[in-house]
Amino acid sequence: MINSARLTGLTGSVAKALNIPAPEKAEASLPEIDALVEHLSPSGRADRVLIYNPDAVAFWLFQKYTELFTPVMIRTNITIPMQAVFPPVTPVCFGTMYTGAMPAVHGIEKYEKPIIRIYTLFDAVARAGKKAALIAVADSSMAKIFLERPIDYFFAPTDQEVEQIALEKIAEDQYDLICVYHMDYDEWIHDTTPESEQAMAALNRHVQSFAVLSDAVKQHWAEHQTLIGFAPDHGLHETIMGVGDHFADIPADMNMVHFWGFYPAKA
Repeated sequence: MINSARLTGLTGSVAKALNIPAPEKAEASLPEIDALVEHLSPSGRADRVLIYNPDAVAFWLFQKYTELFTPVMIRTNITIPMQAVFPPVTPVCFGTMYTGAMPAVHGIEKYEKPIIRIYTLFDAVARAGKKAALIAVADSSMAKIFLERPIDYFFAPTDQEVEQIALEKIAEDQYDLICVYHMDYDEWIHDTTPESEQAMAALNRHVQSFAVLSDAVKQHWAEHQTLIGFAPDHGLHETIMGVGDHFADIPADMNMVHFWGFYPAKA
């Protein structure tokens, strides 16, 4: 069974939370995120958003290793089983996540990394007079397909360096939207297996990174109404060759899990 919540809805929900117009091609927002913000925010809106994007965190990993995700669950309010877009590869899925549009609309329909030319969430934030930062591993899909926007880019060679930059930018409290991309788990699954010792250690690092970033948000954005998300792009499976991969229209590849939380401003 493929999960029903569509990846196209993330951009619309974040735009709605920030009270700005969504990109023109964005499809309907996700009612689960909309309801979260409306329920917990005194104004029904957020003025800060942090989105953490770990690569390839499949829904079946959450089902099988639920306890591992405890640091994420206790820092968020809702868990949403999500449906990727096909093909479930990184640039295609992140293209949809941050435009709200299907691959045929945003223009990336296979594993390639051109700059997306339709409006994105980043454009919507900038057009509304707000500030966005994209912090990602250098040369990754996230570091390439959203270039040439009026936002601030911070790229670094490793997940660990990306995390340190993100902590600095959270502490500065200058951005309305911060997106952080990590890729160690995806790197390891292609070299080993989805449940190898190295891959599982990387997955745990992603969980811990989200915890560290969320705690920094609580500390430095305490005066803001803040929406936070743990939002991977697609799932994965173990191939007959004995390594991890993701390319097929099957539940293992198409299903992932998102977590969202809302931190009201301190009175």
